[in-house]
Amino acid sequence: MEMIVAGLLDSISPTSLMFVFLGVAIGVLIGAIPGINGPMAIALFIPVTYYMSALTAIGFLIGLNKGAFFGGAVSAVLLRTPGTPEAAATAWDGYPLTQQGKGEKALRMALYSSVAGDFISTGVLIVIAAPLAAVALFMGPAEIFALISLALTVIAGIGTSSICRGLMAASLGLAIGMIGTEPVTALPRLTFDIYQLGAGVKLIPVAIGLLAFSEILIQLERIVLKGVSEHAPNVFSSKKEDRFLSWKEFIGNYKTLLRGTSIGIGVGAMPGLGAPVASFMSYDQAMKRSPHRDEFGKGRLEGIGASESANSAVVAASLIPLFVLGIPGNLAVAMLMGAFMIHGMQPGPLMFQENAQLMYGVYGSLVIASFFLFIIGRFGLRFFCKAVEIPASILYPVIIFTCIMGSYLGQSSMFDVMVMLIFGVIGYFMRKFDFSYVAFLIGFILAPEWERALQQVVIISQLDTYMFFRRPVAIVLMALTLFVIGRTFWTGVKAKV
Repeated sequence: MEMIVAGLLDSISPTSLMFVFLGVAIGVLIGAIPGINGPMAIALFIPVTYYMSALTAIGFLIGLNKGAFFGGAVSAVLLRTPGTPEAAATAWDGYPLTQQGKGEKALRMALYSSVAGDFISTGVLIVIAAPLAAVALFMGPAEIFALISLALTVIAGIGTSSICRGLMAASLGLAIGMIGTEPVTALPRLTFDIYQLGAGVKLIPVAIGLLAFSEILIQLERIVLKGVSEHAPNVFSSKKEDRFLSWKEFIGNYKTLLRGTSIGIGVGAMPGLGAPVASFMSYDQAMKRSPHRDEFGKGRLEGIGASESANSAVVAASLIPLFVLGIPGNLAVAMLMGAFMIHGMQPGPLMFQENAQLMYGVYGSLVIASFFLFIIGRFGLRFFCKAVEIPASILYPVIIFTCIMGSYLGQSSMFDVMVMLIFGVIGYFMRKFDFSYVAFLIGFILAPEWERALQQVVIISQLDTYMFFRRPVAIVLMALTLFVIGRTFWTGVKAKV
């Protein structure tokens, strides 16, 4: 009980509150800009957290992620250009409302639905994460190795139409993550006589290059080749009924909101699916169960509520596999996992024993971030709408400068800037040729834990060939991995026939 009280008191310290507030505000602003999403924002801002305490840093980044999830709805509603992939379903009903002069009402529905989904999901995380982590402590190296292998196989399907290319990307991420000093023999490995690689490739330049710099290259190419320019139509009507959302209008959709939140929690707790899946599943269910299904896609508030409640519920729920098993379920959580490691913690079930006070502080920050999201969205909605009007000629040079400085600040090293540029180009071509940069990055982050588990199994079993067949849970997990691969290939073959 002392740890719980101490952790919650830490989360309401003035410094922690200020940075959670800033994180949410910056996240909403960034999410509102088309082409910039939460994981990219976390990658750019992790270097800013180097000099913060662990709780302040994690609270700031959690606020950033929560804010970005809602911010994606702003450009989706105003421009029909989702700031984040999970906001795509929001655009189907949000944009028609904007064309009717009801953009502010649509954004308010998105905000209140996001806060509701996020708040309930955070409560579920707080209730079940610690008990599940206690069960996970019984897992040994063989189970951990098999579980990470299964997670990488499932995640390999994210961001690509081919699981084969996804597995190749994940394998490349594992290989890059193993560069440096081999942990058992202490000999250099894959360093090619480049002394800077002796300590391994750092996460921050890799993440900034893959997520931010490669996206800027894609956006610049789009502007140069297509001259894309978007402008928000008339957003704010002068009529009160077109601007504000009544309590009756919001609560009238409570079934949709609860269903969407449940879908978001379920999807978020499973590695590899992600918020876009939850958003589209919830929208689909809302449309099928509604007596007004013909009005979906023409400006129905129910559609916005379904999408936003589901994708925001994923934010907290996706922390469940991270806290329980130490495995990130999506890209944003992978970046948060990197932040935990940079601040000296290894996510997983042991966190509840080794850093109990911090964990309860993180819980407090999660709840506070939900509250700040409501306040900031409620009173700053019109200001954040201006974000969609920032010209690319101003925005992109600022982001490129941030990419360079963020890569340099970690170790004051120009080598890291070069690494960022190299992985920016690699990320550009991975997107072009449909290789999953998500699987690559998660493979890169999980490589040390995956290798450590394998080495422990080999050492403990004394090179026993049947080492994985002596642990029932590991057998089941490896069988599931093979089943996922086999089923995916079989589905692909059937589709081509």
